[in-house]
Amino acid sequence: MASSASSLSSEWLCPECKRATEVVLDHSAGDTVCSECGLVLEAHSIDETSEWRTFTNESGDNDPVRVGGPSNLLLSDGGLSTVISSRPNNANGGSDFLGSGLGRWQSRGSNPDRSLLQAFKAIASMSDRLGLVATIKDRANEIYKKVEDQKPLRGRNQDAILAACLYIACRQEDKPRTVKEICSVANGATKKEVGRAKEFIVKQLEVEMGQSMEMGTIHAGDFLRRFCSHLGMTNQAVKAAQEAVQKSEELDIRRSPISVAAAVIYMITQLSDDKKLLKDISLSTGVAEGTIRNSYKDLYPYAVRLIPSWCAKEEDLGNLCSP
Repeated sequence: MASSASSLSSEWLCPECKRATEVVLDHSAGDTVCSECGLVLEAHSIDETSEWRTFTNESGDNDPVRVGGPSNLLLSDGGLSTVISSRPNNANGGSDFLGSGLGRWQSRGSNPDRSLLQAFKAIASMSDRLGLVATIKDRANEIYKKVEDQKPLRGRNQDAILAACLYIACRQEDKPRTVKEICSVANGATKKEVGRAKEFIVKQLEVEMGQSMEMGTIHAGDFLRRFCSHLGMTNQAVKAAQEAVQKSEELDIRRSPISVAAAVIYMITQLSDDKKLLKDISLSTGVAEGTIRNSYKDLYPYAVRLIPSWCAKEEDLGNLCSP
């Protein structure tokens, strides 16, 4: 819909005035009019500028949204149903009885996707807080939908279920997060609760698929760069830690990848000018100080093989603290 306002535009060559003059654009009629003599230079022109409109009844609402959200095949209606706002204010600040009444009746009606929408909203919130990409969020939504379709989730810890779906999605998309990181955005769900929920989900999906569920293998390198970033390590130290982690995979170190990553960081920072305290590494990685010490104890005998020669000479390794 064209606006009824008029505005001045650039200069045109008017055939009546025989000179370049400014023109007035009449958007309501689509006319271009000479500002000197009033001659219509162009009639019924098409306004190709943006057509932002708002369909809300709230005064001062300049929301340029013209359409609803994208379609969602996980919902029964494809996410294309109409939602009537229950907010009572109209353009004049009064009460819109019809609009508010319809909105209330719609909210009271049965919506088979209400619980799904709430779950998807919670997953999206957790994903945003962790800075995850949209593909991980979509995968978590799919996992939750499959589990809910197969078995009702009443009586189970909903926050733990949603967090476990997000944890599994991260693993499957090769962007793993630690359980502690997931729990930090899981609205109070503990590591133990998320672990149980993960086992329940994996079991249900394996029954549905009739085969074991592939979650992807995690490596210490998957977490290393993020941990180093949290600690504010230099690029040189990060590069050395990455090379050390890659070499650690050739060794028979029976520790979790997260613990290995934390121990390698502890080892590298001892050899750099920017040393990090063990408690700071523990806070940034989510690994207990005792666990880091034990992992460091296992890595220490292989320090010559792990530490890149460009980072530290063999004689410099004497600066490493004894485990």
